[in-house]
Amino acid sequence: MTKLRIKIRKFIRQEDGQGISEYGALLAFITILIVLVFAFAPGKLGPAVSAAFSSVAQELNNQSDAASFASGS
Repeated sequence: MTKLRIKIRKFIRQEDGQGISEYGALLAFITILIVLVFAFAPGKLGPAVSAAFSSVAQELNNQSDAASFASGS
């Protein structure tokens, strides 16, 4: 009976799987947040993301053009 009690205590104190469960909880929390954002801003999110990507693409094009001009190509 004592050996069983020692094994149970050792199992309870063991922290090997703790990291995986914490990552799982964090992933679940982030998923819930994303679902809530899509639920409360259904028509606003798509255009905002599209505008952000368009802005980044335009800036990259501007930088590419400036680099080409500076190199003489």
